[in-house]
Amino acid sequence: MDQRDVGEQEYRDFVVFLERQCGIVLGDNKQYLVRSRLMPVVREFEFATLNTLLKAVINGQNRQLNQSVIDAMTTNETLWFRDTYPFQLLASDLLPKLAKTKRNLRIWSAACSSGQEPYSIAMVFQEYKRQNPQAFPGGIEIVATDLSSDILERARLAEYDNLSIARGLSEERRRNYFTTTPNGHHKLTKDVTSLVTFRPLNLLDGYGSLGRFDVVFCRNVLIYFAPEVKRQILQKIAACLQKDGILFLGASESISGVSDFFNMVRCNPGLYYAKKSQ
Repeated sequence: MDQRDVGEQEYRDFVVFLERQCGIVLGDNKQYLVRSRLMPVVREFEFATLNTLLKAVINGQNRQLNQSVIDAMTTNETLWFRDTYPFQLLASDLLPKLAKTKRNLRIWSAACSSGQEPYSIAMVFQEYKRQNPQAFPGGIEIVATDLSSDILERARLAEYDNLSIARGLSEERRRNYFTTTPNGHHKLTKDVTSLVTFRPLNLLDGYGSLGRFDVVFCRNVLIYFAPEVKRQILQKIAACLQKDGILFLGASESISGVSDFFNMVRCNPGLYYAKKSQ
């Protein structure tokens, strides 16, 4: 047997483990994804085969191994200003409306991965403030959460290589918000990073400790959850939004379950979801 092969029983047991730990539903015939994500972990922990690693994870005797496996399975590629329209709507529509409320602005970036989404939000806010210096005198708090402790450390570092920096950033924003490090990477400036706080959070858990938000970005993550779990997450997000709060989902995500708690608001371009009155 090839060291990368995944046994049928090991795969079924791992699917159950992953859904129990973080809600992610792999479904059938995703062995290729398990291989691509976990073979580096096999080498890191010096297992002979992928099957041996899966058995060890399912037995749950090594907390560090379990965390590394969850990190590998939940870390997704991302880019700056993904899909464009949420950030356009934030700048042109939502920030002007929210400025009239006179309260401090709070935005949550859920499943923030390596930080591109919350830092993109911070750049939009900085640009709006430059044009509207009297707006939001109390500033903004951007809370960014992710299940992966490893990815949160990378996000806090706010340092990106040439490939990462090329994905979605204009040349002007590269000049305005980044400095070049001695190793040739690109480091975000403090006026951006100071606006973002990173915290570990499993979306299966409660959100009460996060407080209330004006806007939530929960994009390209609900597709991994079973329908009932997705509905529960949406209900909890609605509960932590202000009465006039806004939710952004991923551009290609299904809206099943959303209508129980939100009204769809179509824009040109894009759309968002406004919290329903209780």
